[in-house]
Amino acid sequence: MASISSDHQHRHYENVTDEHVLDDDKLLKLRNATYHSNLTKLPKSIQDYIEEKAKICQPDAIHICDGSIEEYRAFLQVLQKNKVIEKLEKMNNCWLALTDPKDVARVESRTFISTKNMLDTIPQPKSGFKQVDASLNLRNLKCTALGNWMSPEDLDYELGRRLPGCMKGRTMYVVPYSMGPVGGPISKIGVELTDSLYVVCNMRIMTRMGIDVFEKIGDHGNFVKCLHTVGVPLPTQRTIVNNWPCNPEMTMIAHLPEKNEVISFGSGYGGNSLLGKKCFALRLGSIIAKREGWLAEHMLILGITNPQGVKKYIAAAFPSACGKTNLAMMTPTVPGWKIECVGDDIAWMKFNEKGELRAINPENGFFGVCPGTSNSTNPIAMKTIQKHTIFTNVAHTPDGEVYWEGMDDNMVAHGEHLISWKGKDWTKESKEPAAHPNSRFCAPAEQCPIIDPNWESPEGVPISAIVFGGRRPQGVPLIYESFDWEHGVFVGASIRSEATAAAEHKGKVIMHDPFAMRPFFGYNFGEYCRHWLSLNKDGRKMPKIFNVNWFRKSNNGQGSFLWPGFGENIRVLEWIFKRTDGDESIAQKTPIGILPTLDSLDTNGLDITKEQIKELFSLDKNFLLDEVQEIRKYFDEYVGESTPSEISMQIDQFNERLKNY
Repeated sequence: MASISSDHQHRHYENVTDEHVLDDDKLLKLRNATYHSNLTKLPKSIQDYIEEKAKICQPDAIHICDGSIEEYRAFLQVLQKNKVIEKLEKMNNCWLALTDPKDVARVESRTFISTKNMLDTIPQPKSGFKQVDASLNLRNLKCTALGNWMSPEDLDYELGRRLPGCMKGRTMYVVPYSMGPVGGPISKIGVELTDSLYVVCNMRIMTRMGIDVFEKIGDHGNFVKCLHTVGVPLPTQRTIVNNWPCNPEMTMIAHLPEKNEVISFGSGYGGNSLLGKKCFALRLGSIIAKREGWLAEHMLILGITNPQGVKKYIAAAFPSACGKTNLAMMTPTVPGWKIECVGDDIAWMKFNEKGELRAINPENGFFGVCPGTSNSTNPIAMKTIQKHTIFTNVAHTPDGEVYWEGMDDNMVAHGEHLISWKGKDWTKESKEPAAHPNSRFCAPAEQCPIIDPNWESPEGVPISAIVFGGRRPQGVPLIYESFDWEHGVFVGASIRSEATAAAEHKGKVIMHDPFAMRPFFGYNFGEYCRHWLSLNKDGRKMPKIFNVNWFRKSNNGQGSFLWPGFGENIRVLEWIFKRTDGDESIAQKTPIGILPTLDSLDTNGLDITKEQIKELFSLDKNFLLDEVQEIRKYFDEYVGESTPSEISMQIDQFNERLKNY
């Protein structure tokens, strides 16, 4: 095992100059700060966890992160010295990392849950499991449309051929962090062990990281264990591209709910390596939430204030490419309305003693997709990322400014030369994109100009409405409300959204993405629906549930967008706002749900005709009958006997309403 010091107890870094950078990525020693950690003063559960993993992974050294600004600056300088990141000189304390082109995104095919009983994790598909590519190097992996599963025995085998000695030649960094305000009633604690300083620096932005977190962990170990390694021990025969070690052939992201543990091997990319994010906050989070009677959801949270000064909070779940961050940071076009951002990606929601559903954003930063983000689509995000931000896989100018597709065409209009995400010379005539389509910014949430004053409230904010939605060019109205909680759960469970298909298909396909959680369910989707249904109890103020579709097109989905979107979406939120007050004069019942009456949506100042409004809300009986059959087929094929009877009944009732329409 690596020594924590010569006596296994103390590590001191005292008054050493900034120039003392270790080339093997160990640590930059601090000029003005003394670093001191004493392993024996940590809770025994933490000591045991560190020692257990260090014996297996065999790092050369162990560093317990304190989360201080001095430490963070030091780590950035180490990364810069080792050419993992470069400073963007025209920006304020902003940095750029370029990854190995083989390590650029979440790898769903290599991500799985391991439990003793398969049905705890995934339903049994009617037509059997997906064919698993042998190149994944994952024995007996069971893959379905609603998640992947591996037995504990097969997981032990896979860990056995990956973890031993995986951190040789590297430092193991111990990252204590809180998801949510430290000590809050909805918050949870995690400890990530990683051999990547890039991960440590991003975790400091994305979570509340620091040694004060240890005080919240008892000797019995009430924390989520997260182990991450790039999977490249030193010395190595591998070719390291862009000074970005990774092991894509052996990458795996394993979740062990019975041990409250995540183990990630082989990838340094955010979603695979920042284990507080999707792995803890959603996959394990949803399991913990089920155990404890709350919800961990892939949702934004926003505050909305009307011209009279009345404020409410809304949570919303959309699949990718449906404008979640844009909505969370909306600039309203209607005077008098105000939007404030609590979070753009994840919501933890729990009923309090008064029966209110309270929500926190468990994250501390934004990890957003860059391409398409601009001063016209999301000016608030653009202001947020001007300082103290780590960019990954974007292009940059020679003098140190970032660029990506859709940001500012004027920057490249006259044949200007940029450096692409692959480190190559790039102009607008180049055939490859300047930035990777999944390139990211990682920025502190507190920098957001419209961050909600209650965004760090430990008790959370009270949720009045839950909104689902997807990208549907045809057939689905701009907005409708569910009849009740049970119908609302069905609405969330039957989300479908247009996605770019795999290369072997032409055009676009409509994919099922229930609750916008398809890649993130921590347990059997049928049980997940049942858990949502179980929350409706006497004495609780159940939020109203809605569905929106900003993306309907004219001419049965073949024409142009009917709704302008972006800041104009405040008009739809205004209707939701009024409906949460119970205004019945603006509502009409239809087979799909409760729709706005024809004149109840404020369209003043909009360049939109009455015919377009009519088309936005039109219901095509045959289209919706086909939709019901698609939903029925999906549950029959992929959820089967795990489907709650209430969901089956909702499908039947929807079908009957349409037949009588």
